[in-house]
Amino acid sequence: MPSEDTADPWRRVEVRVEGIVQGVGFRPFVHGLAERFALSGQVGNDSAGVLAEVEGPRESVASFLRALPAEAPALADVQHCSVTDRPPRGTSGFRIAHSDSSGPRRTLVSADAATCAACLAELFDPHDRRYRYPFVNCTGCGPRYTIVRDVPYDRGNTTMAGFDLCEPCAREYHDPADRRYHAQPVCCPDCGPTLRLVDSGGAVRGGDPLAGAAELLRAGAVVAVKGLGGYHLAVDATSAPATARLRARKHREDKPFAVMVASLADARRLCAVDDPAERLLTSRRRPIVLLDRRRAGVADAVAPGNRELGLMLPYTPLHHLLLADTGLPLVLTSGNVSDEPIAFTDGDARGRLAGIADAFLLHDRPIHVRADDSVVRPWRGDGVVLRRSRGYAPEPLPVAWEFPRPVLACGAEQKNTVCLASGRRVVVSHHIGDVGNAETLTAFTQAVEHLSRLFDITPAVVAHDLHPDYAATRYAVELADSAGLDAIGVQHHHAHIASCLADNGVAGPVIGVAFDGTGYGTDGTVWGGEFLLATLADFERAGHLAPVPLPGGAAAVRQPWRMAASYLHRDPGSERLAVARRQGGRWDQVVSLARSGVNSPLTSSAGRLFDAVAAILGVRDTVTYEGQAAIELEQRADPHEGGAYPAPVAEREGRLVVDSGALVRAVVDDHCRGTDAAVVAARFHRGLAKAVRRTCDLIAERTGVRTVAVSGGVFANRLLLDRTVDELADAGFTVLTHRRLPCNDGGISAGQAVVAAARDRSAS
Repeated sequence: MPSEDTADPWRRVEVRVEGIVQGVGFRPFVHGLAERFALSGQVGNDSAGVLAEVEGPRESVASFLRALPAEAPALADVQHCSVTDRPPRGTSGFRIAHSDSSGPRRTLVSADAATCAACLAELFDPHDRRYRYPFVNCTGCGPRYTIVRDVPYDRGNTTMAGFDLCEPCAREYHDPADRRYHAQPVCCPDCGPTLRLVDSGGAVRGGDPLAGAAELLRAGAVVAVKGLGGYHLAVDATSAPATARLRARKHREDKPFAVMVASLADARRLCAVDDPAERLLTSRRRPIVLLDRRRAGVADAVAPGNRELGLMLPYTPLHHLLLADTGLPLVLTSGNVSDEPIAFTDGDARGRLAGIADAFLLHDRPIHVRADDSVVRPWRGDGVVLRRSRGYAPEPLPVAWEFPRPVLACGAEQKNTVCLASGRRVVVSHHIGDVGNAETLTAFTQAVEHLSRLFDITPAVVAHDLHPDYAATRYAVELADSAGLDAIGVQHHHAHIASCLADNGVAGPVIGVAFDGTGYGTDGTVWGGEFLLATLADFERAGHLAPVPLPGGAAAVRQPWRMAASYLHRDPGSERLAVARRQGGRWDQVVSLARSGVNSPLTSSAGRLFDAVAAILGVRDTVTYEGQAAIELEQRADPHEGGAYPAPVAEREGRLVVDSGALVRAVVDDHCRGTDAAVVAARFHRGLAKAVRRTCDLIAERTGVRTVAVSGGVFANRLLLDRTVDELADAGFTVLTHRRLPCNDGGISAGQAVVAAARDRSAS
């Protein structure tokens, strides 16, 4: 390019913008910028993003180029912007060109966004033509990913294709000065989707559907509500009978329900809401935010025995209206029976939810992609994502390294996500769930196909877990065989640590602390309390929790008391403990099973360690959902207790082994002395955190590595995470934790993808 002082004062440039730049008002934004700086040219969408040509005085073009990324619309995410000089043409005027769908697809699809302030004002304005219309939206808000069938993101490629625009909506849609210019879901009561309320038998109820649904909810009924990414089951959160009825019908005995409230003021009445929590609650993503609850405000059955409550604010106009009409906080939980995927088609919802819901509040805008609500927790001034789904997916995450070949990573068995990766970004799917369930496996394959098409990624490599019986592993191996792809197996805990590295842009080496419930080890045993010396490409198992039998295999996961028997099977007199007496003759049977090793594979699982302690303290003998015993143990712990139980670390066969049994014996001793369970639980948490510090210290002495990456579902435990991070930081370690990706198995697919790419790079 010529220097500024000798260049022609007139300049024409072609500007290629990539990222989330379609469906977010980017073209009218560019049009407005061009008019502001009196430039000529055009702007249009294509399969790669947005392509603009602008021409005018050199200084004006420079001002345009500075403003383009700096002033982009709120929902836009400009990830790359390239500028190429072209010969001036002397054109006049600026226009918005038609979309071009040819060429490779590199454009990014926006996540669904909560109703913006401008649309909300219209929704409650009696003089507006969209007054109380439950589908109001614009380029700054509304459905995106859940309605997109293909790209470019134009109306014909969404589930709004069947709704012809009325004349007023068409004028808005085609007016570059209007905030609804090319807002693909734009509609109004005359031309858009409509609501209807039907009973459990399918008969349409007369009158205003919203008013009817609100009346039913106030009367204690269960109403299935069709939302953005699927159906929710709603009840009055203040009603003990209504919440109990929903639990019984949904077969969800204990797992907490999420609650939607109308405003921040309502949220503050139910929970402690600080500034980080407020930012999360009010963000355009509108996740469920886990917050410390106050004593009153909702029925105990909403979150039984739990100090926290999952709160969210309305994110669709329908939610705003329903909350306004009921005047109540509402339980809004996934529309499914426990362990099934969320229902998202009308037929599926009517079939699966008919025995749960008393009525259905439906609409006729199809949902193309099911998406559960995302879950986050405030932590140290920011938020950590525990379930990344609606509002976040499928927005790609940039990574620090190049993918030599496109990768499909198939994730884990539970909390499954899939990941497609190419260039320098990973696309992690919405939350899929437990792919051991046949319906969820179908959702898994649909997610792979849809994301591959949307992002035009044809994988050359497929990455998978090492466990041969995982449905996701079988899918990966069969796909590799049938399509001639390279299959790369990635050890479960290595994938956890690699996910944390990707989250932080660090390649290693690090000391990886991976604590979870179950992962298939390279030695065929069940891992879950691991200390890895890891890079992206490889790892060495440097240490682990002491292995103990898993008596009865999967039965021990459902019955934590079995893990108490396993940890104590060598201790004389354990049968006199309260946990043993509660089991009667079964205790001796399981102790014998653990001693014999029959149907008792060895495990180093941190999750099972928490189970044992929870059972000993009488917190939980059996569970009804994954991680329940550990969650309730954390809830029981006194956060102000400063004591810690010892856990010696010794070397065995070249690896460091944490004597987790010493923690359990200390728990038993204190418990038998009558020490309060809250104090014992806290000392256990602190003792485990100090054991992590001691083990990392020993590994660092041998290797010189002073960075620790912390991952795995056990670290969703806020108390353990806090104590562990503080211990490591006090010891002088740099500590990496998750922020953008879940620490649990929802982040496994991204970890698998970056491991596969690292191995590709090291092989080249």
